[in-house]
Amino acid sequence: PMVLDALIKIKSEQDPTLTFRRSCREGICGSCAMNINGRNTLACLCYIDPKDEDGNTKSNSGGDVMKIYPLPHMYVIKDLVPDMGNFYEQYRSIEPWLQTKEGKMEGQAEFLQTREDRAKLDGMYECILCACCSTACPSYWWNADKYLGPAVLMQAYRWIEDSRDEFQDKRLAELDDAFKLYRCHTIMNCTKVCPKHLNPGKAIAHIKKKLAEK
Repeated sequence: PMVLDALIKIKSEQDPTLTFRRSCREGICGSCAMNINGRNTLACLCYIDPKDEDGNTKSNSGGDVMKIYPLPHMYVIKDLVPDMGNFYEQYRSIEPWLQTKEGKMEGQAEFLQTREDRAKLDGMYECILCACCSTACPSYWWNADKYLGPAVLMQAYRWIEDSRDEFQDKRLAELDDAFKLYRCHTIMNCTKVCPKHLNPGKAIAHIKKKLAEK
């Protein structure tokens, strides 16, 4: 069983006031992100009985207590529900949609790209915006009002790297800021905790490299 199963059981049978977010139960929506035993993760992907390196279940029947908290360093609305407003506003600020100068030509159905260009987006488009990485980042703890954080920066790079987008220079210029981008000190907590096994730190490094080459 997963931690989310336990939370649902507690809400159903013991405390109906317990409040938490959840939706897909499959690690797709990112709703149930929380801090479990000191690590940011998704409750629907976190086993109650931890597994060893061989995949065998370790017995947790010895009375061990599992500690569950909301995502760290965010305002808490109630129980395990943090206020994600600032996070989503930062995501909106990078304009996460395809931008072209001319628009579609008459009769054009799609903006096409080669398989090689499409492959460059692997490891970024899979992000589910759960905020596990951003809330694990000390730089984000200290400067959440100015630093965009690893999740948003990785999504920014996803559009910078998209061959169909024609506003790469504009996107880079908007990120060239002492706080928006350069508060990242390559601590790499973001990559360590990502439940989708992505690497936001690498994406941020690529943004810095592109700016250095300009």
